[in-house]
Amino acid sequence: MGTVFHLDIVSAEESIYSGPAEFIVAPALMGEVGIYPQHTPMLTRIKSGMVRVKAPLKDNEEVYVSGGMLEVQPDVVTILADTAVRGKDLDEAKALEAKQRAEEAMKNKLSEIEYARAQAELIEATAQLAAIQQLRKRGH
Repeated sequence: MGTVFHLDIVSAEESIYSGPAEFIVAPALMGEVGIYPQHTPMLTRIKSGMVRVKAPLKDNEEVYVSGGMLEVQPDVVTILADTAVRGKDLDEAKALEAKQRAEEAMKNKLSEIEYARAQAELIEATAQLAAIQQLRKRGH
């Protein structure tokens, strides 16, 4: 049984993390999942939240994801995220601004599509703000 597995976290824009990991914790749709080496193969959707990565000989890395897929194979784990941002790169001011814009758009809705888009933006901004709060509690 190996002590590490290869982890890739990618979004449509870029590869955020590619390297060895001792374990990860990811926000699966039905709740957080912990993945260790030689985990049973699995494919599941993920929701907005933080992926915590324990890499060998490094500090823990945290990556914010906003949905996507998690695939687990015995020696390789892949996260295909809709959006992925390193925890240290999250911008609270931008998230607050996005939240305010979305709330304003929901008040002034012109169509169901615009309302749904604003609602999705509000959910995303709120999830980013919650992730920032989690990082602060952990002292990052």
